[in-house]
Amino acid sequence: MDAKNLLIAAMVAVTLIYLTRWILVARAKLAAGGHGSHEPVWPTPLQLFIGAVTNFFDTLGIGSFAPTTAMFRAWKIVPDELIPGTLNVGHVVPTVTQAIIFTQIVEVDFMTLVLLIGAACAGAWLGAGIIAGLPRRTVQVGMGSALLLAATIMLLQLLGLVPGGGTALGLTGVKLALAVGANVVLGALMTLGIGLYAPCMIVISLLGMNPTVAFPIMMGSCAFLMPVGSMQFIPKEAYHLRASVGLAVGGPLAVLVAAFIVKSLPLLYVRWLVVAVVVYTATSMLAAARGPAAR
Repeated sequence: MDAKNLLIAAMVAVTLIYLTRWILVARAKLAAGGHGSHEPVWPTPLQLFIGAVTNFFDTLGIGSFAPTTAMFRAWKIVPDELIPGTLNVGHVVPTVTQAIIFTQIVEVDFMTLVLLIGAACAGAWLGAGIIAGLPRRTVQVGMGSALLLAATIMLLQLLGLVPGGGTALGLTGVKLALAVGANVVLGALMTLGIGLYAPCMIVISLLGMNPTVAFPIMMGSCAFLMPVGSMQFIPKEAYHLRASVGLAVGGPLAVLVAAFIVKSLPLLYVRWLVVAVVVYTATSMLAAARGPAAR
C-alpha cells in the first residue's frame, strides 16, 4: 500500500472512530434527557437541503462554513452559540469524502501534505477546547469578526489582489515552517466557524505552490481536524444534534455529484453572492452580540 492509500485508510479509520463516538455519546445524552430529547433526531428536509447545497459548492471551492452559517441564521435553525460546533460536527463526513477524492486525483508532496494536516489538527484540538465552553455573546463577537475576515479574503480573491501561486508541489525549509505555523492558526480558527479553504489557498499561493495543490491539503486537513475538534464539542453538547445530522446525511451525495458529474461551474456570480451574504451575516451577528439577549 502506497503512502497516499495509507493516508486515506487513516482518514477512514479516524472517521469511523469519530462516528462511533458521536453516536454513543449522543445516545447517552438523549437517554439522560439532553439534546432536546423530546425532538426527533432525523433532520428536516430544509436541514438536508442545507447539507447538500453547501457541500456541493464546497467541493467546487466555495467553502461550506460561511454559507451554512448564513442559512442557519436566516432560517433560525441553530442558536448562535451552537453554530461553531454544529459546523464542525456536521460537515465531517462530506469533508472526508472530498478529501479521499482529491488526495487521489491531485499530485502533492506527501511530506508537505502530512505536516500541514498534523498542524491543522493541533490547532483544532486547542481551539475547540476553548470555543466549546464560551458564552453566546463571545461566540457571536468571535464568529462575526471571523466572518468579516473570511469575506475580506474572498473579496481579495475575486478582485485578483492575492497572488496566483507558482508551480511547486511541496515545500521545504523556512517556507514549510511558515506553512505549518499558518495551518495551526487556521485549524484553531476552524473551530470558531471560519472555513480553512480560502485562507489555506492564499497561504499556499503566497509560498509559491500550485493553487490546485491546496485542494488535497485543505480537504485533508479538514478531514482530520474536524473529527479531532468535534470530540471537544460533542461531550459538552456544544452543537445542534438534528442540524448536524442534516449536514452529515445531506452532504456526501452532493460531494460526489460535484466532483464526478458537474466538476466545474462558472461560479463568479455565486462567489459575489456568498461575499454579500457573509458580510450581512457577520454584521447581524455582531449587532446581536450588542443586544441584551446576548449578555
